Amino acid sequence: MIKFVGAFDRVADLPHTQFPEYAFVGRSNVGKSSLINAVVGANVARTSNTPGRTQTLNLFNIDDRIMIIDLPGYGYARVARADALRWLHRLEEYLMTRRQLRRLFILIDSRIGARPADLDLMDFCDKNGISYQVVYTKKDKRVREQVQHEINHMVHPAMVPEILETSAEKKTGLDALRTTIGIK
Repeated sequence: MIKFVGAFDRVADLPHTQFPEYAFVGRSNVGKSSLINAVVGANVARTSNTPGRTQTLNLFNIDDRIMIIDLPGYGYARVARADALRWLHRLEEYLMTRRQLRRLFILIDSRIGARPADLDLMDFCDKNGISYQVVYTKKDKRVREQVQHEINHMVHPAMVPEILETSAEKKTGLDALRTTIGIK
């Protein structure tokens, strides 16, 4: 059973649970909420065509044993700079203080590849020993002809070596995510 726990403006407001947490983050419009819905098999995370709609820390309880958190996007949403900076500080606070966090999934649009904001987040995680895994989204879409930054786990010591490729629309690549999270 999947239950929406709440939308939280501050990290301090998140409930303290014994359940492991798996967090999803990425640039605005990367398909974060759609991927969460595909992974859990239900429309629990609110999706939108407008980038930057997720502005709070949205927490979901899976079978009273796992928590999934939908974090606000970064890097593209048309929001005030002050709001963007506040979101970034909140993300850093969450990553540095949340003991329940087992894995951060950094979502990257496969059509675009890693952008500077993605690489900055990866570097932050590497420097602070925060385990993360890169997940390419929208693998069903046509890739733009451009040189993409090669992501190599040898350069990123906190990164899980396996890079996952997913499509929420076509429901591909979800089993590896479900296995990592512990969803059957």
